[in-house]
Amino acid sequence: MALQQMFAGRTERMKASEIRELLKLLDQPGITSFAGGIPDPDLFPADAFTDAFAQALSPKTQSVALQYSVSEGYLPLRKWIAGQMAKIDVPCDPENILITSGSQQALDYLGKLFLSPQDTALVGWPTYMGALGAFNPYEPVYGQLSVNGNRSAEDHAAQAKADGGRVKFAYLSADFANPTGETVDQRGRESVLELAEALDCAVIEDAAYQALRYDGDPVPSILALELARKGDLEACRTIYCGSFSKTLSPGLRVGWVVAAKPVISQLVLMKQAADLHSATINQMAICTVAESIFDSHVQTVRNVYSERRDCMLAALEMHMPEGVSWTKPQGGMFVWLTLPAHMDGAELLDVALDTEKVAFVPGKAFFADGSVANSLRLSFSCASPEMIQDGIRRLGRVIRATM
Repeated sequence: MALQQMFAGRTERMKASEIRELLKLLDQPGITSFAGGIPDPDLFPADAFTDAFAQALSPKTQSVALQYSVSEGYLPLRKWIAGQMAKIDVPCDPENILITSGSQQALDYLGKLFLSPQDTALVGWPTYMGALGAFNPYEPVYGQLSVNGNRSAEDHAAQAKADGGRVKFAYLSADFANPTGETVDQRGRESVLELAEALDCAVIEDAAYQALRYDGDPVPSILALELARKGDLEACRTIYCGSFSKTLSPGLRVGWVVAAKPVISQLVLMKQAADLHSATINQMAICTVAESIFDSHVQTVRNVYSERRDCMLAALEMHMPEGVSWTKPQGGMFVWLTLPAHMDGAELLDVALDTEKVAFVPGKAFFADGSVANSLRLSFSCASPEMIQDGIRRLGRVIRATM
């Protein structure tokens, strides 16, 4: 019996993550990797989590930690998140918050919530590869999201109708985006809100990197800007997705969604159907650690990553040949390189691994239509300054030889 012949048609749009596949190649000795966009494990607050799990498993709380729980999430954690949201001018109730298994699960649920086949999802060009992976099974058409208003709502609506659906949401990471590291300025965020109003669609704000600002002035979140306009979270169309993966721990898989209560209520039903609730003990541990050391720990992370970012930008300036350009992020984990038009990032990777043992992520996979090949993503989060300096020197040598 060939069961694969009975798979649903949507599975044809489910593809392996190029990054996950690439990481399998990096066990070779001597590889300098700028590929994985992951936190440095040396910065995880392991001692704090050891104490937090011991506390959760104490006789007083172990029955809660090890038992089924509510789908909405651990209430003390949702209250703590509500306090953090208030600090960025988004006052909300715990009832406006759903705890998810990382923000990746939130993106999957939001794709399921909004997208029917042939509906349009507006995304960046390039955009987060994981978002495309989350949305793909729901069979959308992708449109290019402009944050500078150079394409009208009428154009988007007409194209979506021609494709057989309507525009359902605009998705973007406005702060230090994966993969480019770029930040959308306030006017660009206002432009996205204006477009969403004209199209009567949702805005999905992926704030996974928002806490990792190293310099420059903070920009209000899209949800904060909309709330300032409308005065009531229940009237807002923006859905905010947060995560502890880049600040405390990715392995515990704790993220959250902030939105109007009708949106949260529907997402709760999806959570109940999918996995009932996120692991209670993980939520308890995250809550304990966040309440005790979040601000000081995040500042430590910022200090380390800021130094590595500065080192990478300086190395690029020193070693990249003429014709290569790159972003200069104010935070996050990534720098985006644009190569001369005739070059292909995937072909360059093969040469770089073979001759210089340097790894990165080719840029093509971050475009919904796979149309732009002359780009690549570099991550500085897990490389020491010495590794960065040497690895960028070798990468520059490969690029120069391939031009």
